[in-house]
Amino acid sequence: MTLKRQLLIACLLVLLIPWAGLQFVLELDSALRAQATEQLARQSARLQHLIENDRASLNALPAPDQRLLYAQPLSRALFIDGYGDDWPSWDEDTDSAYASPISAQDPVQWRAAVDDQSLYLLIRVRQAPGRYFNPGDPEAPHAHLRLYLNDDGHTITREIRTPAPGPVVGAAPQGGPGDYRVTGVWQATAQGYQVELCMPRPTLDSEIGFEVWHPDASLSDGYRVLGHMGYDAGHHLPHLLYPLTVLGGEIQPLLGSGQRALLLHDKGWVLVDSQGPSQEDTTDFDSLGPGQIVEQIALNGLRALLRRFQPDPAPLPEAAPRYAVTTIPEQGLVRHGDEESALVYRRTLTTPSGAPVTLVLEQSLKDILALSGDTLGRVIVRSVLFVSLLVLTLLGYASWLSWRITRLQRSVAATVDAEGRLLKRIPESRAGDELGELSRQFSRLIDNLHGYTDYLESFARRLSHELKTPVAVVRSSLENLRHDTPDIAGSPYIDRANQATDRLSQILQGMSEAARLEKSFEQVERETFDLADVAAQATAAYQSLDPDHTIRYEGPTSGCPVVGSPELLVQLLDKLVDNARDFTPTGGLIEVRLEDRDAVWHLQVFNAGAQLPAHLTSEIFSPFVSLREGQQDGHLGQGLQIVRLITDYHGGHISARNVSDPDGVVFDLLLPRGTANQPAA
Repeated sequence: MTLKRQLLIACLLVLLIPWAGLQFVLELDSALRAQATEQLARQSARLQHLIENDRASLNALPAPDQRLLYAQPLSRALFIDGYGDDWPSWDEDTDSAYASPISAQDPVQWRAAVDDQSLYLLIRVRQAPGRYFNPGDPEAPHAHLRLYLNDDGHTITREIRTPAPGPVVGAAPQGGPGDYRVTGVWQATAQGYQVELCMPRPTLDSEIGFEVWHPDASLSDGYRVLGHMGYDAGHHLPHLLYPLTVLGGEIQPLLGSGQRALLLHDKGWVLVDSQGPSQEDTTDFDSLGPGQIVEQIALNGLRALLRRFQPDPAPLPEAAPRYAVTTIPEQGLVRHGDEESALVYRRTLTTPSGAPVTLVLEQSLKDILALSGDTLGRVIVRSVLFVSLLVLTLLGYASWLSWRITRLQRSVAATVDAEGRLLKRIPESRAGDELGELSRQFSRLIDNLHGYTDYLESFARRLSHELKTPVAVVRSSLENLRHDTPDIAGSPYIDRANQATDRLSQILQGMSEAARLEKSFEQVERETFDLADVAAQATAAYQSLDPDHTIRYEGPTSGCPVVGSPELLVQLLDKLVDNARDFTPTGGLIEVRLEDRDAVWHLQVFNAGAQLPAHLTSEIFSPFVSLREGQQDGHLGQGLQIVRLITDYHGGHISARNVSDPDGVVFDLLLPRGTANQPAA
């Protein structure tokens, strides 16, 4: 295990401290929520007693089996202009200001609202009126609205009709003066028309409704009811229902900070929606210092983390005139839109009329969380920040040590190439610790190895130079001995000595050639040349010089740029083809292939014949390794060593492998691609 991982594990163990603190906060939060739920239950009992004692409000509620026309409460009077943009929760894109008894596609949509004095109706008809009211022919069928109000058993009917869009007033069906208590504005729309009305507010549980009448020549009376919220099959009107403002005013003083009380009718309509005082966040970030800002951000993050471990709240509308009672849990968590989650306690009450009502009491979690008091939260946040700083310090120190060790490792690795040759020295470190001393020891070791390597690299050149003269003396002495002593000229010992000297001369020549080639790399000028052209021309020359073998080129004739030395590439091909001729039987195939492989050029030299031993496929490019039987002609692998040196100079890779069908050997040379206009390095 690396040092960095060991220190990382040690740092992670320190995280057990904030983890234990988080577990404590979670348990404390669970206990506080349970305690708050008990308080909500006791408070709901007190509110139940208050509600049940308000007989005046409860007796006025409609019976449970009656149809309802619900009117939302208004905080201010509406401006009657025939448009709904000043209605609560108005949204022109979703038409949320309307309510439909059937569906959103119903041709008649409506909405009702009340304030202390008036009842407002907003009715939209998605169909052209066809014909407006004609004062000269009042009996002719025309589009109009009929309002119904049952007052003490007497039904009052008013018609809303107009000869053209504009202000309207209520009118008696059979003519007569207008009822200016019912006023409004009739506006034409793209799909039909819209009527906004204002009238005195009837008492709670009054029977009230409306119908939209349109002319229809196919019917006997000339009319059809396009849509309505009026009489049902039993000839009963809906009962008016709106919030109990007096009861709401009595409940509000009993609510604590962050509490909300909802009293819902049997069908979910809101009768009371009262909220207690809320604690506003008075934090002024402009007056906070950097540390306090970080602490506040961490505190908010810890609260968000705490919410993730709480049960999922039941989603409820943010502000709605009606709730589905079954979606509100008896106990648990709820959330109105994007607001803070709240604890909820629900209980059912029975009114004198037999209509059940539901009391929903909520308590915002923001006012009961253990962290909201800031004292415990700040202690935990400061502990977490301190531990986090300690962990980051340890991790930073571990990363710094790991970086220094990795840098030393890369420096050592960069001094030696894949063949084990030393490339450069390691700069000495000035650090006074153990890693600095280790770096200096490596630097001195590399310097010593570099000296030995320089000596060994020049050894072949020196040895070749020093042995040329003794070899020449031995060869001349053997020639003189053969001429001076004719009796021993045919001795096999003389022939063996001559062969040995010739072989030694070729070895020295190969050693000198490899040494000169490595030294000449520094003077070779790089240029961009076409590898296909070089390979094709060289292969044609080989075929003309060797009629005993079939030597051919397969590949493109141009368009294969490479940056390097074309002379060295020709020398590389000379060595590979010469090596292939030695192992290819007479009449056999030697093929030079060139193809495009992704980002490199793939140059192959194939020769038919004997295959390589499996254990030597990766060693034949080393010096003094040869597969020729008897090591005749002084072949000790110097040629393939030169191939490897030229390949390394061009940044390529050379390898050998056996192939079958036909049997033979393939030398694979991968060279990086150049560009036609790429400058020489």
